[in-house]
Amino acid sequence: MTINADTALFSIIVPVYNRPEEVADLLESLRVQSDRGFEVILVEDGSTVPALPEGYDEKSLRLKYYKKENEGRSIARNYGLERAEGDFFIFVDSDCILPPDYIEKLRRSLRESPSDCFGGPDSAHESFTDMQKAINYAMTSFLTTGGIRGGKVSMEKFTPRTFNMGFSRDVYEKTGGFREMFSEDIDMSTRIRLNGFRIMLYPDVSVFHKRRVDLRKFWKQVHVFGQSRITLELLYPGSMKLVHWLPTVFTVGAILLLIGSLFWPWLLIPLAIYILALWIGGIIATRSIKIASMGVAASMVQLTGYGTGFIRAYVSRILLNKGRDEEREKEIRKGKNEGL
Repeated sequence: MTINADTALFSIIVPVYNRPEEVADLLESLRVQSDRGFEVILVEDGSTVPALPEGYDEKSLRLKYYKKENEGRSIARNYGLERAEGDFFIFVDSDCILPPDYIEKLRRSLRESPSDCFGGPDSAHESFTDMQKAINYAMTSFLTTGGIRGGKVSMEKFTPRTFNMGFSRDVYEKTGGFREMFSEDIDMSTRIRLNGFRIMLYPDVSVFHKRRVDLRKFWKQVHVFGQSRITLELLYPGSMKLVHWLPTVFTVGAILLLIGSLFWPWLLIPLAIYILALWIGGIIATRSIKIASMGVAASMVQLTGYGTGFIRAYVSRILLNKGRDEEREKEIRKGKNEGL
């Protein structure tokens, strides 16, 4: 089915759990969009603090606001999908801010390079805290991720993520909704690709992503990401690529170099060169020595957190042949709803 990008209606679907301040910023960024051809589906997933203030004018935004019991972000997104009227469905996190020309650029990209599923990069807004900017640098730098989160240069095929992802109604009707699991967006993108749909990166269709975390929460988050990569390999054998092993290789290599340096200090040189490259890259990307320094710390947390999670799951689920621990995943997800 061919959809006219110039007249298409976009349904922006946002799951939320106790994030009224972030939702206010997101809705304000939607209110000032230059292209008004969209509706907003806001799904409150068991929040104890309402996302909308009393008396909010929902009609001013073509907003549909739903409240449901807490079941997880994938189920919340599917709840929104079932109630959306659009030709395309767009997914962003509740802690995102959209540039005023987001819809306009998306429509233009779909017209110039049609696709069934699409995604774009994320970056840090100037209003974000230094820590948010530092974590954003760690999550988007080619030196840490290999460009797999929407960079123009990437070590693997682009995989849209739900902080900035969309697909057509045709995709939804043939592929179905999100599976309730970790890395559900990668699972969804994989199923879309296996169903023969075209996936595109639109580099200009970006969002600002706040990531309301400190380094401790960030470590826990990326540790889970590392574990979920093994889950994805069990679901889709052969899907794991070299880039997915790199944080583990770094973690093991760094530990060995640190131990070896006790006997021969020169072994620290490779690690020092890499850290220096991260720091210089951070200065170029953020134009701040302070944020670049914090970005190095965030990068170390990201790499070791992901690497140890990967090792833990690889040993448990593959070497010891325990497979997916769905009950354990369910418990962890329950405590991760603040990531919506």
